[in-house]
Amino acid sequence: MGIRVTHAYGDHVGVAAADGTEIFRYVYRPDPDPFEARKPYAHPVRTLAGRTVTGYRPSDHRWHKGLQMTASHLSGQNFWGGNCYVHGQGYVRLPDRVGSMRHDRFGDFTVEDDRLAFSEELTWIEAGGEEWARESRGIAVHSVDEEAGAWALDWSIRLTNIRDEPLVFGSPTTEGRELAGYTGLQWRGPRDFTGGTVHAPESDADADKLMGSQGPWIAYTAEHDDVEGHSTLVFAHAPDNLDAGTAIHESHWFVRSEPIPTVAFSWAFFEEFALPPGASFAYRYRILVADGAWDRDRVAAHLDGLPW
Repeated sequence: MGIRVTHAYGDHVGVAAADGTEIFRYVYRPDPDPFEARKPYAHPVRTLAGRTVTGYRPSDHRWHKGLQMTASHLSGQNFWGGNCYVHGQGYVRLPDRVGSMRHDRFGDFTVEDDRLAFSEELTWIEAGGEEWARESRGIAVHSVDEEAGAWALDWSIRLTNIRDEPLVFGSPTTEGRELAGYTGLQWRGPRDFTGGTVHAPESDADADKLMGSQGPWIAYTAEHDDVEGHSTLVFAHAPDNLDAGTAIHESHWFVRSEPIPTVAFSWAFFEEFALPPGASFAYRYRILVADGAWDRDRVAAHLDGLPW
């Protein structure tokens, strides 16, 4: 099954399935509100049947925008958006701590039958305008499978510290808020995904029990409001993310189904880590977007058929 790629220069890159359904839109134009931490994001993301599986600027958190790279606590700055968590005070509006991720340029675009791949260069800028980090990002839409009703998105990051001092990565949990270790690549689901079910390779435990856990993948399934049907998203680590010899820091799952639907590949859930000047770290992620309510066995079998 082929894809069709469009590029609205200065705004977004879109991918449509063969029947014309737009399944992925990557928006890189700067957001208007700096308090929402200006940065590129993916929204809308849809299944092959056209079901939207991302939320955008929900009333509870206006800075939640589909699928986006974030850093909730980074050397005193917030590259997530919105209020900052301050121990003893809770969430506080601190606009002078909200940074941004500037799109600098795209690299080569490669379009094949059912695959789009491109690279992007970005700069992470703290609220005062100082450039702190350079990011090389990779995006690939691939493995469009009409029979299975699924397609895959790969998202990679390589981040380099360009400051003269370490960059210290943390989360609200490292600042004292229990089980709020969100940071890293984050997905926000649409409103009708609230109360969805979550499972992992060895567990059918709910989101509360999987919060802060570790594992190669986690799946989120919900029933839509507007149509009779379910959709499933699977969030998977590349093997090297979980290799203690190559990963800079252990990753944990941040997952909630109530009061909001969200999953993050948290790279600093329970403990801070520091990136020295001139040093880099890299992670690779995969998101499977599927029609229907997929059980654990079906998820595992499909992931096994998608080599890295």
